[in-house]
Amino acid sequence: MKVLQTITDVLNRILLVVSLSILAAMVLVIIYQVFSRQILGSAPAWSEEVSRLLFVWVSFLGIAYGFREKLHIGVGLVIGKLPKKVQTIFDYFAKILVIGFGFLLIYYGWQFTMLTSTSTMPATGMPSSVLYASIPVSGFFVLLNGVELLFRNGMHQELEDASEG
Repeated sequence: MKVLQTITDVLNRILLVVSLSILAAMVLVIIYQVFSRQILGSAPAWSEEVSRLLFVWVSFLGIAYGFREKLHIGVGLVIGKLPKKVQTIFDYFAKILVIGFGFLLIYYGWQFTMLTSTSTMPATGMPSSVLYASIPVSGFFVLLNGVELLFRNGMHQELEDASEG
């Protein structure tokens, strides 16, 4: 378990650094695009495509990181009223679904990435698979973080009662 924790910590730290770098690059590209359009009169054709590519990557990587930090929305209205043992069963069921979702992202994402490897994006000329490779990569992290969730309590962050004060 300790080895898994160390591996996931390192990989998720890399994921976070890469995600933040992609986000910063996307902001810079969009600033350049707006500056070019408003000040210079025309924006380069590649800027919209690159910003879209970066947005897709940061979105998919954010999905994976969200599982690690338990940031995804969970509605526990019905589950919260059930006995603790039943809640635990549903908790593990949800974690198994996350792991299954990771497998689906990897499997079908890889197939789709390979399917699009022969086409190119019009403005940059890059293979379309560069865009769609975000799916299996995020699937790997969803799977990894889903397995890690099996060894942690809960599926979502516990919110403090707002009425307490």
